Amino acid sequence: MPTSASTKKTAKPKLALAVQYAVEADGLPTRPQVRRWVQAALSRAAEITVRFVAAEEGQTLNRDYRGKDYATNVLSFDYEPYPLSGSDCGDLVLCAPVVAHEARQQHKSLEAHYAHLLVHGVLHLQGFDHETAAEADVMEAREREIVMRLGYPDPY
Repeated sequence: MPTSASTKKTAKPKLALAVQYAVEADGLPTRPQVRRWVQAALSRAAEITVRFVAAEEGQTLNRDYRGKDYATNVLSFDYEPYPLSGSDCGDLVLCAPVVAHEARQQHKSLEAHYAHLLVHGVLHLQGFDHETAAEADVMEAREREIVMRLGYPDPY
């Protein structure tokens, strides 16, 4: 069946998603929330694992892979496109205690902060970065657009 231009425009990129809960914490997003937020940030097919962790695992990963000995809010691990599917592949690791602390500190709802950080991580997996001011402007504009389309306030 042929598809119209409008159908193509609204078609969602294919997403293979795994969600892992390696920590018990209040306010962790549900799998459907994670899927909705990740899907909203995708511009092409992807295979992504999202893992929620405690501070110790977050710190270990940040130290081992980035050389920074502290737990951070979100880590993105981007892999080469999977040869058989052509999808982008990657892992996102969110440190639940750091995310909760930041949400309180920034006077944001925990849900909105998780949504923003997942969008942020997915954009990293798709090649966005914020190493320079110009890159940060582009990435933050895209984050704002997606997060606000999801119904949350401007994350910045």
